[in-house]
Amino acid sequence: MMKLLLDSCVSRQAVNELTEAGHEVLYAPDYWPKDPGDDEILNLAFDENRVVVTIDKDFGELTVRQGLPHSGLIRLVNLRVAQQGPTCIQVIELYSQELQAGSIVTAEPGYVRIRPANPTED
Repeated sequence: MMKLLLDSCVSRQAVNELTEAGHEVLYAPDYWPKDPGDDEILNLAFDENRVVVTIDKDFGELTVRQGLPHSGLIRLVNLRVAQQGPTCIQVIELYSQELQAGSIVTAEPGYVRIRPANPTED
């Protein structure tokens, strides 16, 4: 079981599928009546030790370039609504340790990229 915070750009179908798979899911539109912005979503997820699931590449900017703290991130790229939930479930099954360590996992059809929580710099 993983604690997740799904951004409003992710489908409700994915919320339902992840919940049915046994994960603890918080869906941004159910928590906030208006979009609070990426910073606020990231802050809540960090405070509650939740992995953020999003389509929005701005979270990468906040976490990688600005160095804001986070508890892991799954970014979905070019996935149809019907693929979002199953892809997240598969990513969690395969990379739960990496996510719990704060890695950023980018998943797209046929490809997964992992950015470790503290990548070493050359």
